[in-house]
Amino acid sequence: MALVLTEEQELLKQSASEFLNDKSPVTHLREMRDTEDAVGFSRALWREMAELGWPGIIFSEEYGGAEMGYAELGILLEESGRRLSPYPLLSTVVLGGGALMEGGSEEQRAKVLPGVCRGETLLALAFQESGRFDPYFTECTASASGSGYSISGDKIFVLDGHVADQLIVVARTAGEVNDRDGLTLFLVASDFEGVSISRTVMVDSRNAANISFRNLQVEAAQVLGKVDAGADILDVVFDRAAAVLCAEMLGISCEVFERTIEHLKTRQQFGVPIGSFQGLKHRAAEMFCEIELSKSVVLDALRAIDEGRPDVSRVVSAAKARVSDTVGLVTREGIQMHGGIGMTDEEEVGLFLKRAKAAELMFGDASFHRNRFASLLGF
Repeated sequence: MALVLTEEQELLKQSASEFLNDKSPVTHLREMRDTEDAVGFSRALWREMAELGWPGIIFSEEYGGAEMGYAELGILLEESGRRLSPYPLLSTVVLGGGALMEGGSEEQRAKVLPGVCRGETLLALAFQESGRFDPYFTECTASASGSGYSISGDKIFVLDGHVADQLIVVARTAGEVNDRDGLTLFLVASDFEGVSISRTVMVDSRNAANISFRNLQVEAAQVLGKVDAGADILDVVFDRAAAVLCAEMLGISCEVFERTIEHLKTRQQFGVPIGSFQGLKHRAAEMFCEIELSKSVVLDALRAIDEGRPDVSRVVSAAKARVSDTVGLVTREGIQMHGGIGMTDEEEVGLFLKRAKAAELMFGDASFHRNRFASLLGF
């Protein structure tokens, strides 16, 4: 299949572009940041997105979803990346909702997912405990207590964790800190006694939270999937999250490239546009080539998920490594070609650089995924 969008996907892209241009341009992120909004995004606008079917785009119709695919979700993230839209598609839909779809019981899905599709319920996946992505590094423990478990431990960088209604907590029920086996996922209401949430704002002005669990008592019915086999869910969810994040990073790359080309065409030096200088032409050409290659690998990764291909993990790692390089190159070059104004807060290209850097590190940076790609091929 050609690595281009279908006619229906082009229409979705156009619709999302027009909506976000009108409702959530980059100035919307500035407004949330500068007013220190307690939520970090507009709940009213999130509900409008829900009316368009965005939070339910990958979920089946029985839960109120649109039953489309990750290729379509990637389109929404790419357009969001172009406008730095700070909405919880990644945290609620891909991480939280994805974990529920992959490991949740029918009862758990029916209880939570309809609210997600209506834009009423927000989810967060509490898994990270160190500064870098390390999927099996878990010191948080869940020990048997009565008919359930007692959870104690700390999580950091929990995306949108400060506003989540339900948390999916990764805790160790067996094994050592870095073991793949022995992890278990629990579905927990964020207002449970024993849960302490502290909001943090990352360098890209997006929301995260540090969350502590102290003797949090949960029932066995709150387990997601099988005890000690949580990694089987996490591996799938992290692949999908990385692929969707690649789409957002692609959107950032495209937007910064187009803004930079426009600047090269209009900024005058020695009486001519600076874009006429050969050195800058060559650098712009390299950016263009890297972006075009990234478009193909991202779409291939998203379609691999939708088609259930056996090489999903490999193509996702290839995409995350490639797009991390591309967005780093394009945003750094964008700053340099904008000259001194690129370093100011008033010029928006700097905001794209900050989001790009955070996204590069999320779910594994380029080095992590190159190593994983090689391992999957047996090297």
